[in-house]
Amino acid sequence: MPINTALIDNPKSDRVRHVADLASRRTRERTGRFLIEGPQSVREAVRWRPDVVQDLYVEVTESVRGARPISLTVQAIEDESQDSTIYVHHVTGDVMRRISKDAQGIAAVGNAAAMRTRPADVRLKPGDLVAAFWQVRDPGNAGTVIRAADAAGCAAVIFVDDCVDRLNPKVIRSTAGSLFHIPVLAMGTDEFFAFCHDRGAEVWAADVYGTADRKPESLPDALAGRGGEPGRPTAVLFGNEARGLDAAELVRTDRIVSIPIYGKAESLNLGTSAAIMLMSMAMSSHAGTIWAV
Repeated sequence: MPINTALIDNPKSDRVRHVADLASRRTRERTGRFLIEGPQSVREAVRWRPDVVQDLYVEVTESVRGARPISLTVQAIEDESQDSTIYVHHVTGDVMRRISKDAQGIAAVGNAAAMRTRPADVRLKPGDLVAAFWQVRDPGNAGTVIRAADAAGCAAVIFVDDCVDRLNPKVIRSTAGSLFHIPVLAMGTDEFFAFCHDRGAEVWAADVYGTADRKPESLPDALAGRGGEPGRPTAVLFGNEARGLDAAELVRTDRIVSIPIYGKAESLNLGTSAAIMLMSMAMSSHAGTIWAV
C-alpha cells in the first residue's frame, strides 16, 4: 500500500483523537479496533499478522532530503509493512505523543475481529501445552504470561472468567509481540473445562495450597515420566494474582502442582510462576528428560 505523503501535524484532528481514544476499552469495543504501540509490538504485528494491521503511524523528522522516520528501526518496520496491505501515515512528534506516550516513534491500529480465535479452531495434538489464567486482572501480568506461554511453545493461551481485556494497550506492550504469535482466547470457567474435556486434555492447577483433600504435588515429581512419547495435551490453569484459584476450580482439575521454593521467599508472583512451570514442562517434553527445578 502507498505511504500517505501528507504529513499529519495537528494533534487535535479527529483522526488523531480517534486513534488516541483506543486506549479506552469502551472505544475499542465500539469501534472494533485496537492500538499497538512501540517498535517491538508493531514489528511483530506487521511481520506475523499483517492481516490485523489496518493503519501504521510513523513519526518523521524533516531534513533537506524530506521527511524520514526518526530511526533506522522505525524505517525498517515501515519498509516491511509495504509488503502487505497496510496504509502508512507520517506524523509529527506532537501527533505521535498525542496518539501514545509509549509509542517510541511508531504505532498501529489493528482490527479486533481479525484477532479473535474461535475455540472450535483450536485443535490439540498429543504433547501440546495450553496456558490458562483464571481472573487475571493486571495488564502487565497478562502480557507477561502471554510472553512466557509463547516462549514455552504453548498451543494457545486462554483467559478464563473475568480477566483484563487482552487488547488493552498495556497488555500488548507487555507481550513484546507474543500476542501476534499465539492464539489468545477468552472463555468462561465452564467453557474452559468443556474445551479441555472435548480435546482429551489433562488439566493441571498451579496452586500452592491445594484443597483439604488434595495436597499439591511438587513440580519436579509431577514432571517425572513426561519424557519420551508425547502423552495427552495438558492445560495448566493459573489463578488470580491475589487469591490464586478457588476451591471450586481446584476440585475440577486432574492434578494440583506447586513450584518448590528453596529459599526464604514466601511466594512467587504470577509471571514468574508461569514462566517457571511452563518452561519446565516444555523442556522436560522436548528434551525427554526431567529438568530439576
